[in-house]
Amino acid sequence: MRHYENLVVVKPTLTAEEIQANIKVIEEIITSNGGEIATTDSMGMRKLAYPIDRNERGFYYVIYYTIASSAISEIERRFRINENLLRFITIKYDTNREIVAWKQLVQKAIKRAGSPTSTEAEAEVATNAAAEETTEAAAE
Repeated sequence: MRHYENLVVVKPTLTAEEIQANIKVIEEIITSNGGEIATTDSMGMRKLAYPIDRNERGFYYVIYYTIASSAISEIERRFRINENLLRFITIKYDTNREIVAWKQLVQKAIKRAGSPTSTEAEAEVATNAAAEETTEAAAE
């Protein structure tokens, strides 16, 4: 399982309920392909750097998850089909240093959200971080 981050920009012309429905669809795409979502971060409505399809703003949403690398092509294909997404980007965290950074980003997103549903992901991140520190100390 590899560590990934997806940033999606949803059309601003949708209502709040439609935006939440689209976000649920995005999360279902990831989980239906065998992914495990660590946490999510809703960044809210923001101004775009340049207009996309005559939209000046977009709803930004970040998803941190782990999944087999073979499933990414299917996830991105389904994102391209979704007409309510203005843009998306998939970032893969590959090296040990990048994975540690991913875990730190997950912890920050959990703290920002303060959601009780993310306690499992927070516990897993804390356990993995402690195991890595022990491994690094033993290596020295």
